[in-house]
Amino acid sequence: MAKTIFLYLLLSTVSLALCGQVKPSWTSAAMREISFPAGTFFTGYTQGEAWTGETIEAAKLRLLRDAQGLLAESIRMTISSRTAMQTVSTQTNRSERIDNVVDANVEIAADAEIAGMNSEPPFQDTETGIIHAFAYVNRFELSGYHKANLGMNLTQAEGLLQTAHDLEAAGEKSQARRQCEAMIPLLVRVRQSQDLLTAIEPSISPEALQQPRTEALHNRLVQIHARLAQAVNVYVESAESLFSRPTSLVANRLKSLLADMGCSFTDDTMQTDFRLKIEATTRYQGIEYGFTVCYADVTIDLFDARRERSVFKDEFSQKGISTTQEAAGRKALEDAAATIADKIAKWIE
Repeated sequence: MAKTIFLYLLLSTVSLALCGQVKPSWTSAAMREISFPAGTFFTGYTQGEAWTGETIEAAKLRLLRDAQGLLAESIRMTISSRTAMQTVSTQTNRSERIDNVVDANVEIAADAEIAGMNSEPPFQDTETGIIHAFAYVNRFELSGYHKANLGMNLTQAEGLLQTAHDLEAAGEKSQARRQCEAMIPLLVRVRQSQDLLTAIEPSISPEALQQPRTEALHNRLVQIHARLAQAVNVYVESAESLFSRPTSLVANRLKSLLADMGCSFTDDTMQTDFRLKIEATTRYQGIEYGFTVCYADVTIDLFDARRERSVFKDEFSQKGISTTQEAAGRKALEDAAATIADKIAKWIE
């Protein structure tokens, strides 16, 4: 009898090994809840079958990616389910502008790498053809990563801000602005880490989130950004003619208008924030109600040196009316300057 039982168990074990159907415990919802409790883990689980024409290995990889995506989504849902943290800031337009830039990118940053993500090898049940995939990450390991990452990003941002202050003091304002702009991605990562940490640990202290340090950094950035924004350097290059005679009517009038907006001007292309290229010519149109009508045909190209690309181009014709052709042409050119100022104002704020 004992031999019979032994043979039966041996055959059963061999059969299971040959069939490969030792089903992982994580394929069971109940076992996942026990082995990966929600208080300790974020998880993502999915199951499905191979599509028509799809190999089993390709299907396993697809479903594993789906499980990892569900894991990331569970983290995003945890973050979005609470009230969004508001960064303390001074009430200025420049402050709001910085906040808007950061907030617009925080959601994107939520797709950042999930440190410590693990996954089980996808399993196919040969009896049903169903493929199971599972991914998970320990909340506390994720928390530890983001606490370290938070401190690192704040330190880097503070270094950039100090460099910006030094450059401002040396008169290198365009370079100082570049340092400030380089801080924005770091502030995005800081905000994302703080959001995630608050979601993982609802009772986490402001000190652990380094909120006082973040607020101090933010306010210092707002202050220097406001100062630097009042001295945007513009390099103006113009090729103008008033009925074939060279002139600088557009450039001179435009500089006066831009100066009223807080701009400064430079002849050094290496120290400029924007390069504005203007081409303008005049043409006679005719007589209307006893007055001479002329047009200024204008082409403009605004190049943002900070972004290293052209940000605005346009062509337009400006009408000028006066008692003589000369006066009408001058009027068209001067009015064209006001039109240019209106068109580029939002780009050079």
